Amino acid sequence: MTLSVNNQLTLLYDILDEQQADCCGSVSEYEQIIRLVESMVRNNSITNEQLLSLLPDIYHYGRQGVSAQNLPDHITAHKKNMDDWINALQQTTLE
Repeated sequence: MTLSVNNQLTLLYDILDEQQADCCGSVSEYEQIIRLVESMVRNNSITNEQLLSLLPDIYHYGRQGVSAQNLPDHITAHKKNMDDWINALQQTTLE
């Protein structure tokens, strides 16, 4: 089943929001973040310039999370960025 762009954005939002709220995540969540960002970039499906500029950072966060030794520390280190990403995703899904 192929996810629409809005579904992908919502899923990405949900993963990031839950990681930030619970200060925990799993390797599979980070792998999902990577796949979502890759898909959106590959398909040129994002037209919101603010979000488009944040996708490389979100991708990098996902890549680092896959190999992070301490996932709560990884999430805490990216808290400020996650606030920005979550806000941008929330605004984009409401458009």
